[in-house]
Amino acid sequence: MPNLDLVRKDDVSSFRKIAIGTWQTAYDPSVYGTMELRMDEAMRYLAEFREKTGKKLTISHLMAKAAAMVLKETPEANAIMRWNRVYLRKRIGIFFQVVLTDEGPTKIDLSGATVYDTEQKSLSQIYDEFNEKVNKVRARQDPALEKTRGTFLKIPYFALNRLLKLISFLTYTLNLDLSGVGIPNDPFGSMMITNVGSLGLDVAYVPLVPYSRVPILLAVGMVKERAIVVDGKIIVAKMMSVNATFDHRFIDGFHAASMSRILREWIEHPYEHFDKL
Repeated sequence: MPNLDLVRKDDVSSFRKIAIGTWQTAYDPSVYGTMELRMDEAMRYLAEFREKTGKKLTISHLMAKAAAMVLKETPEANAIMRWNRVYLRKRIGIFFQVVLTDEGPTKIDLSGATVYDTEQKSLSQIYDEFNEKVNKVRARQDPALEKTRGTFLKIPYFALNRLLKLISFLTYTLNLDLSGVGIPNDPFGSMMITNVGSLGLDVAYVPLVPYSRVPILLAVGMVKERAIVVDGKIIVAKMMSVNATFDHRFIDGFHAASMSRILREWIEHPYEHFDKL
């Protein structure tokens, strides 16, 4: 059984081949961008959802669903690189970074939880699955994750880089299932999202993580009231920055424009796209 269910993409453009040849790994093709989203309707939707369901839905849950729909509409971005070839994923997985503070404020750790087939699930389903996984991660009750963390804590520092590259080569380039030795299958999914707004930040750019082979990372900022111009008039609106880092071997300006349009449509018009209330 392979680590990932993949299909090779053969009909690549000349630019894509040049991009692949230009950048050998995900260490160097980072492109950064920021878009501003108006959040008035999204915040109203969150409040109504919480009131009607009793579930404390957050912006992170909205972003998980919206990001999955972005990948569904832009399948070329849901991909990894193997043997210098683009391979499209058959499943969509959204990874969220989780802050671990159970060992005290002086020993904060980072982990994560991934929701798969997110584009097929309702917000209620995403909420339930995401919260269950996050609670397990924070309570140190995810056996595979804890086994992996324990193993890495024992590895000497001088061997970390080589070991991570080796694991990435085995699990992604060779597409081997290493779950039997404590390496979870596809732990990072298709896209990584981190809510830097929860840390009080408006704008932040997160680096690509080469060994994860994830080509898109989103950092979601704080929702703040700002003065904007609408129809020639200055009004006060709730705004939020979404800061993207993406791998230029997969994604160019055309893809980024299309993806940002879809994300804006979902977040700024939630009543038309998310669960009916």
